[in-house]
Amino acid sequence: MAKLYFRYGAMSSSKTANAVMVKYNYGERGQNALLVKPAIDVRDGVRTVKSRCGLSSECVLFHEMDIAAIKRGDYDCIIVDEAQFLSKDEVQLLTDIVDEYNVPVICYGLRTDFQGNFFEGSHWLMAWADTIEEIKTICWCGRKAICNARLDGKGGITKVGEQVVLGANDKYIGLCRKHWRLGDPGPDFRN
Repeated sequence: MAKLYFRYGAMSSSKTANAVMVKYNYGERGQNALLVKPAIDVRDGVRTVKSRCGLSSECVLFHEMDIAAIKRGDYDCIIVDEAQFLSKDEVQLLTDIVDEYNVPVICYGLRTDFQGNFFEGSHWLMAWADTIEEIKTICWCGRKAICNARLDGKGGITKVGEQVVLGANDKYIGLCRKHWRLGDPGPDFRN
């Protein structure tokens, strides 16, 4: 029986690296996994996902998924990177793929934004996923990082601004709740 998985983690927890490795593992077993991402994510190219550790893979944009091919059984698995950027309707489509076509869907993404609020996609994945798994990483202090902080460029973090500002290590860092609350990104970022 196919399932909808949501694998979430804070910034720099290797979500994209895991997505690329899962796609690779399916291929190693002679199976066909489709890697997709929302069109908003253009940091590493329009049809590429790339992890901070250097793993990368070609992908298709979410709105380009060939539902007829999925329905025919052309894919053994759908893998979605940056799933926090999905809409409620897009997450509903993923539940339909699982429930109607018996194709497992594995989503990777952030649980919350830099203000501690759910993204729309994360909200509905937390509500509807069959299996929810945390990909862990650590704060600069060694505690588990569960918060995503947006760097302010002045040695601290900010909690104001647009929900989505694309960036990586230059703009975001994973922090424990205490250091996120205190606005302390650690000694590497302080002036």
